[in-house]
Amino acid sequence: MAGGPAVRLAVWSGPRNLSTALMRSWENRLDTVVVDEPLYAHYLLATGLDHPGRDEVIAAGETDWHQVVAGLFGPVPDGVRVQYQKQMAHHLLPEIDRAWVAGLTNVVLIRDPREVVASYVRAREAVEAGDIGLPQQVALYDDLAAAGPAPPVIDARDFLGRPETYLQALCDHVGVPFSDRMLSWPPGARPSDGVWGRHWYARVWRSTGFGPPGPAAPSLSGRQAEVAEQCRPLYERLHRERWVL
Repeated sequence: MAGGPAVRLAVWSGPRNLSTALMRSWENRLDTVVVDEPLYAHYLLATGLDHPGRDEVIAAGETDWHQVVAGLFGPVPDGVRVQYQKQMAHHLLPEIDRAWVAGLTNVVLIRDPREVVASYVRAREAVEAGDIGLPQQVALYDDLAAAGPAPPVIDARDFLGRPETYLQALCDHVGVPFSDRMLSWPPGARPSDGVWGRHWYARVWRSTGFGPPGPAAPSLSGRQAEVAEQCRPLYERLHRERWVL
């Protein structure tokens, strides 16, 4: 890759899917810049959804998705080999032309919907299937697989069991050498974090690396349990396609 263009690595996740910790890991490399949920402001403005810090997110971000996409393909600083995009699949609203996604190196990051919902409702009480990204992840996976090689799928629980192995595989996939700097990082916020970090990133801000997988199958009831079960077939569909390393 020496002297060549940067790889634009987009990891398409839902909320509470290990996505921020994985962004931290890549940002701790010396040759990588990160972009944190670039479509979030457009998503909130277009949907009218009430998320924590909604007005602040809209004010701080770019609400025109065309401008967001142009920025994602803009110049990167000298010496940068990887532009890491932390992307939320549910931010790809129907009005967004997705042709540009094929110009990225794409990965899909999944997590058991019971675990996602249990974590999500700690910051936002209301939850529906579309809020946690699995319907959109399946649609994106199918679109990419129909147009070319299917993107890798990584399950968060698998990853946390063997983070170095999965990071090495990801580095091989994008054509950069693995760095052990990816396994740990200093605690605290980063200038690259979205303004929503104070609502969602407390655990990552306290972290210095990847922790072990948490307890499986948290107890849910009512609407939360319904949403998790509604998403289960979608999760299982992608889970069958995942990398097993």
